[in-house]
Amino acid sequence: MRSGRGLLGTARRGAVARLAAPRAWLMSRFFLPRRVGRTARLRYAAVLDGQTVNLHALLPHSVPLPERAAVVLSRGGRRHLAEARVYRGPAGELLMDAAILMGEEVGGIPAGPGRWKLGLRTYTGGRSRSVALLLLEPPVPYEGPTKPMTVSRFTGARYRVGRTITGTARIVSSAPVPAVEVSKVHMSHAGTTVDFQVLGTEADRPWVEFVAAGRQIRQPAQPLGPGVFRTEVPLERMQPRSARPEHWDVVLCQEAGPPLRLGRRLHDVRNPRRVFAMRSMAMTPVGLTPMIVQPRYTPAGNLRITCTRMPEAG
Repeated sequence: MRSGRGLLGTARRGAVARLAAPRAWLMSRFFLPRRVGRTARLRYAAVLDGQTVNLHALLPHSVPLPERAAVVLSRGGRRHLAEARVYRGPAGELLMDAAILMGEEVGGIPAGPGRWKLGLRTYTGGRSRSVALLLLEPPVPYEGPTKPMTVSRFTGARYRVGRTITGTARIVSSAPVPAVEVSKVHMSHAGTTVDFQVLGTEADRPWVEFVAAGRQIRQPAQPLGPGVFRTEVPLERMQPRSARPEHWDVVLCQEAGPPLRLGRRLHDVRNPRRVFAMRSMAMTPVGLTPMIVQPRYTPAGNLRITCTRMPEAG
């Protein structure tokens, strides 16, 4: 049976999909034609590294070359300014470039969750002028081994470029989803060590569980810094009980809050299993039969450690 929250989310997505076509028609046929000559047109707008918004725009002929300029992010009564560069192009046209770092935690714009409209403000002497930033076409995902990075690898916050129904560009900021991001996996003949960072939630007296079919190993989570932990598991405790491979999933548990799988999700690669592949190792725990240990990431990005008896071990 589906939860009330799940049904509400499905209904909301259905309503958004039904409104998409008439919204696009209204924008392209009514609002955009009336604004093109009076606004700065964004030729490029994208979030490249998960938290830096890159903008390139063509300004209208009515705007003179200013002494300085800034991109304005506004939402309700709140405003934030980010430095912009306005200059003459090769044909004499006026162009604008800006790279806006998002996130107070990394020294950027403290724009919390919500939709932030983008505008341009130019300054000459003691006078200023505001120009709307128009996004005619939304960003198109590119092909290749990587994809656009829309999640901050430092905070887990999400940023994407969008536009209002009138075509004004905006940044949609979303709070980080609770997750546990693996930063390092180290294997030795003594055991497996995993370093990880907890994002989007406060870890409440956490511990780590290595879970296989019918088996469970509870290990401490040792703090290394704010939100950063390390866990270790001895290999002798992961010895397979039969000739069949045993697959161990790694889960962060805490006193309050749901368990969270350890994995790698804050990346921009399309094939994480291949890019983040780790070599297998033949191990012989003291007093036990040899085995092969293979850490890897599942298609969903979860960390999984597979332990298999060596064929000659019987």
